[in-house]
Amino acid sequence: MKSIVSYVSAALIIMATLGCSPQPESATPQAGQTTAAVESVEVSTNAADPHSYSNFDQVVVRHVALDLAVNFERSVLAGSATLTLEHLQPGVSQLILDSRDLMVSKVTAGDAELAFQLAPADHHLGSALIIELPTQLETVTVHYETSPSASGLQWLTPEQTAGKKQPFLFSQAQAIHARSFIPLQDSPSVRITYQARITTAPELLAVMSASNEPDTARDGEYHFTMPQPIPAYLIAIAVGDLQFAPMGKRTGVYAEPSVLASAVAEFEDTESMLEVTEQRYGAYSWDRYDLLILPPSFPFGGMENPRLSFITPTVIAGDKSLVSLIAHELAHSWSGNTVTNASWRDLWLNEGFTTYLTYRIMEMIYGTERYDMEALLGFQDLQADMAVMAPEDTRLQIDLAGRDPDEVFSDVPYEKGALFLREIEQQVGREAFDAFLLQYFADFAFKSLDTATFEAYIKEKLIKPYDLDETRIVSWIHMPGLPDGHPMPKSPAFTLVDQARTAWLAGELNAAALTTDNWVVHQWLYFLNNMPETLTQEQLADLDGAFALTNSSNNEIAHSWLMLVVANDYKPAWPQLESFLKSIGRNKLVKPLYESLSQTPEGKAFAKRVFDEAKAGYHPLTVKINEKFVN
Repeated sequence: MKSIVSYVSAALIIMATLGCSPQPESATPQAGQTTAAVESVEVSTNAADPHSYSNFDQVVVRHVALDLAVNFERSVLAGSATLTLEHLQPGVSQLILDSRDLMVSKVTAGDAELAFQLAPADHHLGSALIIELPTQLETVTVHYETSPSASGLQWLTPEQTAGKKQPFLFSQAQAIHARSFIPLQDSPSVRITYQARITTAPELLAVMSASNEPDTARDGEYHFTMPQPIPAYLIAIAVGDLQFAPMGKRTGVYAEPSVLASAVAEFEDTESMLEVTEQRYGAYSWDRYDLLILPPSFPFGGMENPRLSFITPTVIAGDKSLVSLIAHELAHSWSGNTVTNASWRDLWLNEGFTTYLTYRIMEMIYGTERYDMEALLGFQDLQADMAVMAPEDTRLQIDLAGRDPDEVFSDVPYEKGALFLREIEQQVGREAFDAFLLQYFADFAFKSLDTATFEAYIKEKLIKPYDLDETRIVSWIHMPGLPDGHPMPKSPAFTLVDQARTAWLAGELNAAALTTDNWVVHQWLYFLNNMPETLTQEQLADLDGAFALTNSSNNEIAHSWLMLVVANDYKPAWPQLESFLKSIGRNKLVKPLYESLSQTPEGKAFAKRVFDEAKAGYHPLTVKINEKFVN
């Protein structure tokens, strides 16, 4: 993926001196500017990362110092980013950064202004920000502000929050959205430390994926440091009417006041999760582990921002049934944050390891029965995803050149990756595999690696010592689908569920006669997810009448039920379907519903109306992913 940027060197200097950003489409001298020979510069993506224009193989950013003001009236962050550089090659005359829709006013080094150019924007990648380096500079400061429609930021009005009194801002930088609020080298290959000064209204609290002091004074000026090097996608910020409550000596919750108590009660086992993971896989490297409960528009279940995981409120179920999400984000503190995939084609190195660790953490805290149920549900999710995916996208390492990296997020890197690791565990034994993981996390701590590096590592550490079949491991990583003889998760707790469903479908029992009093949430999900696609209106009314599924307060159960509602056009539940789609922005829950609705003319018309009414409260990622189903 390449673009050609032509510009006039002398004119650039004049424009930078005037504090102007040259327009990308202008390749000729403007009136009043000095004419000079036109130099053509080819800007292409980095060979090591097809989703970054930055030249981190020549000059790499090691530290970022942010000074940003939060402006809710204009929905922008405005200020500067000072980048500390390390020159890897002599004589490099340009620093190339990633950006998306940033308004750059000037670039400085000390008192001097530097010439710069914003290249024409690519739909997926944004614009290369090309900065001229007259000498081997140690620091460069970019003065800029974000766009109100920045893809990595969501600005909420007071009415869109739980408290209804104060506005709310939060970021979501993964996969390549950090560049929409900070000009930097937006590749997971590049690890940086950072510091920040954030100013906002004094009644609001700012938090970041950095050192947050639970007892900090609310004065409108907040300071942060992140001393461990992290990839850009883990830089995060949120600002709102937030309060803090501790859960343990190293864990706590930030949330709006009305949500705080329920979140603390739901996630009180977080400290125990942290302790058992440390005991098995090595010391926690990030000081504190706190949770930030976001408004329901947050597009993901959670985001593993170091020190402060961002969490959807949709997992506050009142019974800890959905806390595997917390285990997952915590596990990222080892796999993903400490050891990171080098590019998004290697996402499985983050998510496969983390999903494997999630199941292990849940087993250590809640027992083997819970482990078995969640592993089987995860496997069924994987099967459903692969059934509708292009075969080449069911590989663990996939080709993403020229594609939107957000497309890589399916159950394949998560569940197929975890299943692959589970097979290796079964082959070498759990004790030996745990020892391997402990050493792996230590050997690659605060590094980014690609699949080839992992394959060489596992060959030395496991394949040779345990005489494993190397061709099978290569098949797991590079071939579509699942290899024959793969592990098959099983759950004895689901046997009674299968019997109940079979009896009900056969008409032997009506729904009210089923023995479900002791079912846990996972059994309800298995019961609903494995229904035949077609049910009669009478069958749906029987289920709804017996179990009040349309009014379920558990968002996962509600989602599974609403999928049946849409598939069978069960009109009594459509008002709740509309309410669900308007109140939640988590893509795992809303995307399948929009996609299913789009299969019929009536459903698509309904989906378009609901989407048009709801999208003002959706995150930009939710809008991007779902608008194709309604248009």
